[in-house]
Amino acid sequence: MPHDHHGHAHVDLGTGDRRLIFAIALNVALTFVQIAAGILSGSLAMIADAVHNLSDAASLVIAWGARRIGRRPADLAMTFGYRRAESVAALVNYVTLMAIGFYLVGEAIQRFFEPQPVAGVPVMIVAGIALVIDVGTVLLIGRMAEGSANMRAAFLHNVADALGSVAVLAVGFLVWRFGWTIADPIATLGIAGYVLWHTFAEVGPTIRLLMLGAPPGLDADAVREAMMAEDGVANVHHLHLFEMEEGRPALTATVTLAEGRWAEGDAIKVALKQRLAQEFGIDHATLEIECARHAPRQVRPIGHAEPAANPAPAIAEPCR
Repeated sequence: MPHDHHGHAHVDLGTGDRRLIFAIALNVALTFVQIAAGILSGSLAMIADAVHNLSDAASLVIAWGARRIGRRPADLAMTFGYRRAESVAALVNYVTLMAIGFYLVGEAIQRFFEPQPVAGVPVMIVAGIALVIDVGTVLLIGRMAEGSANMRAAFLHNVADALGSVAVLAVGFLVWRFGWTIADPIATLGIAGYVLWHTFAEVGPTIRLLMLGAPPGLDADAVREAMMAEDGVANVHHLHLFEMEEGRPALTATVTLAEGRWAEGDAIKVALKQRLAQEFGIDHATLEIECARHAPRQVRPIGHAEPAANPAPAIAEPCR
């Protein structure tokens, strides 16, 4: 079954950078307003939302920087290019989100034992302003989140903050109308839970990419079996399946040709690459071709062996 691994959003790079810069400015301004209002009103939920909003601004700065670095072409130092800078930025943002989530959980639990008075009306006013800015930020960077873990991490920051503003609005109303100060730490736990839930769901694929794991949805054994089914192929070993960058699977492997098929090596290699592209969406494949007479006797189908455990055989006669 064909796999589609190339669903990238087509957002103009210059426009995307301008959107990010504008979103950063909005979030920095909002952070200072929320912190001041949270201190004056006594609302932990608002301070929690402000801290998270500050992390939003930081996440956008990191995302912006990673986008710029990622556009650099490959060079002598980085022969694969710089696109993985965005994955590194995504991991940094996810780790930051985890730290914020656990911090908010601790603060909320403390508030249960030491309740603090909360001024409901100021909380509602500032939370309403924050919600408008949060929604605007989400709309600014929404399309940029498609096909980019880096931008998805930044987008998640801002979606969580928009929901946090809704929670703070609810807290302000409940405190103002019913005097329920307990709603403040409860809302804080809700914000923290949402942040942690989504962060743990998103961080795995980013770590997998940085660890050169097989792309999601691709089975290395299935890919190898498909290659083995090609006419003229006797064996496929030392197969590595990874992602060059998010959404772009790549493969390296050694292909042993059947006896008497050495002269067809180039044609078999072309056929294999076509099969990989059509069946699995792998458009970057590096294949080493060897003949059956000179193939190592003990090989690993997937991965690689230590050089000492896999010596090259002596070449006693030519391939054919």
